[in-house]
Amino acid sequence: MEKLKLLKKEIEEKENLLVAFSGGVDSGFLLKVAHDVLGEKVLAVTVYSELFPKRELEEVESFLKLSCISYKIAQFYPLRNDNFVGNQCNRCYYCKRDFAMLLKDIATEEGITTIAEGVTSSDIDEYRPGIAASKEEGVWHPLVEVGITKHEVRQIAKDIGLPFWDKPPSPCLATRIEYGERITPEKIKMIGEAEAFLKDLGFKQLRVRLHRGGIARIEVDKEELAGFFDTNVLRVVSRRLKTLGFNYVTLDLEGFRSGSMDTGK
Repeated sequence: MEKLKLLKKEIEEKENLLVAFSGGVDSGFLLKVAHDVLGEKVLAVTVYSELFPKRELEEVESFLKLSCISYKIAQFYPLRNDNFVGNQCNRCYYCKRDFAMLLKDIATEEGITTIAEGVTSSDIDEYRPGIAASKEEGVWHPLVEVGITKHEVRQIAKDIGLPFWDKPPSPCLATRIEYGERITPEKIKMIGEAEAFLKDLGFKQLRVRLHRGGIARIEVDKEELAGFFDTNVLRVVSRRLKTLGFNYVTLDLEGFRSGSMDTGK
């Protein structure tokens, strides 16, 4: 727990803190630790857009209310930025830059001097153009400073009682769309509803990737692949996704891989 002590020390030196809270484990862990240290001097800000699954927002508000943490829900419009909508491999840079600027506006309104995100040291080793944008805008990454990895976040989060310490990661829905395919509200809705449907069937760790030609490539955890070894499930899933607008429905036999769209980037 030495890294946790270091993290608390770093946070304690801040006058106040705005924590960008997505509802995920990394930002949730940072928020809980920050609130434990600074109390009412912490403001959680959740940025909501079409890219954010609705059930995620409900979970976010429930946690914040139960934890008695001050918070704001800010509307965000990434689909108004054509550099993002064009969906090139650096799309996240443009989204994250606008995201950081929105947080800076809120921080100014609230008289908050420091903005923090739950980026971990593991994220630095991955293809994350958005991290560069947030750094340029002056967003603080305390978990990186103290060297906390994603694996360590989950371990420590469990120890300190974060209720969703084992929650599967769920990046924005735009990450499911093949590079070069324009991002539209219709495609985002298709993907969001498809993933919600599969979760309702009992699948937990999953992605529905959208490829050219309206191809849905379903990724589920390897331990859950057996759930598709049932012709009735295959029929129900195929029928439902086609009604949502997909032309073809496929199952990736390699199973779930985080960032599989970034292969070769």
